[in-house]
Amino acid sequence: MKPKLLIIDDDEEIRTQMRWALAEDYDILPAGDRAAATDVFRSEHPPVVLLDLGLPPQPATPDEGLATLSDLLTADSLVKVIIVTGQGEKEVALRAVGAGAYDFLGKPVEMAELKLLLKRCFHVARLEREYREMQQRLQGDRFEGMLGTSARMQVVFDSIRKVATTDAPVLILGESGTGKEMAALAIHQRSARRAGPFVAINCSAIPETLLESELFGHEKGAFTGAHIQRKGRIENASGGTLFLDEIGEIPLSLQVKLLRFLQEQRIERVGGRQEIQVDTRVIAATNADLKKIMADGRFREDLFYRLAVVQIVLPPLRERDDDLLLLARSFLQLFAAQTGKTGLAFHPDSLRAMRLHDWPGNVRELQNRVRRAVIMSDGKRLTARDLELGDAVPAAPGTSLQEAREALERTMVQQALKKHSGKITAAAAELGISRPTLYELMDKLGIRKFESG
Repeated sequence: MKPKLLIIDDDEEIRTQMRWALAEDYDILPAGDRAAATDVFRSEHPPVVLLDLGLPPQPATPDEGLATLSDLLTADSLVKVIIVTGQGEKEVALRAVGAGAYDFLGKPVEMAELKLLLKRCFHVARLEREYREMQQRLQGDRFEGMLGTSARMQVVFDSIRKVATTDAPVLILGESGTGKEMAALAIHQRSARRAGPFVAINCSAIPETLLESELFGHEKGAFTGAHIQRKGRIENASGGTLFLDEIGEIPLSLQVKLLRFLQEQRIERVGGRQEIQVDTRVIAATNADLKKIMADGRFREDLFYRLAVVQIVLPPLRERDDDLLLLARSFLQLFAAQTGKTGLAFHPDSLRAMRLHDWPGNVRELQNRVRRAVIMSDGKRLTARDLELGDAVPAAPGTSLQEAREALERTMVQQALKKHSGKITAAAAELGISRPTLYELMDKLGIRKFESG
């Protein structure tokens, strides 16, 4: 179908001439006054309009034309209006541009110049509308800040909706970087506790000697350095939600105290003897296999079942094929806006490389790679090399997608280890993943620590 072009001019002869000149490329919609133009515009929604400012009932002044311009922009802020003016009306044309018109042409119109301007105008209009549609689609696909249209993520969103209406403890399972804290926050934001605090603590990031005080608080003089009374995270989250990330790292001595809190909603600060009633919902998360940890005697079975009243499993990114490019483009749009780099897009080779990559660091790895590529790239199209995914070389015939992914992972891990002389921390940083994730990946691929490939 030809793109629609609305021509507003009170001179029927001019409208006819325009139709003859432009009908081959455009679907011409003629109008001779403000009322007719508004009716046609609202029914046909043309993206581009040619507007003569001298319209009845006052064709000698620009007032009716400027009012028509205002009507069109009010109906659709993205419409591109080209003003057609007579000689000596440049100031009026500039006034119209200031009011929102896209450009202006003087009479008599040079048809070659008009065709070139229309071509550019329709191109800009199309890009802006595609951008607006993408914005709306991204907004529609978001669930409390989480983005995903895949069937696996729809199951997660449905579980969050259901569990948010209760105060039941929730255990969120998933690999590192899958968005466990975002899922916990989504539950909090959809719950009756949304006006209360959301307090998060990473149990693996705090030394065991400090974790008890961090969770339960302490009284003045409870230990060396305890100069004042201090509330713990559990108390601070009263009336809201406490998120315990990496719950599998809590030592057995603290697991007993945590279990008692979950059962009775009471705590005692370190060094204290008074029981304190708290109203805190607990959501826990881990990327570890808690059942294996229980079998090893490092996690209490009764605590597991108290925490895991409801379990939500977040899928790894490699199992969310429908979401990969949606997330990548969302991150690209975000970081491009933050850095002032407009017009960035992914090169086809980067799209192939992203599909082949296994994403051991999941959404966090994708986010980091896109951010780094936006910052470091000099071009308008981000390549696989910009994303540090290597060259997207097609897999050999007969190779499955999983085999291709593993081959690419093996090459990248071996190259990173070789570059950093087997230093795990440096290699993991270059790959954009955590040390534990790199160890797991090496174990899966059968790579020894100092293997150079």
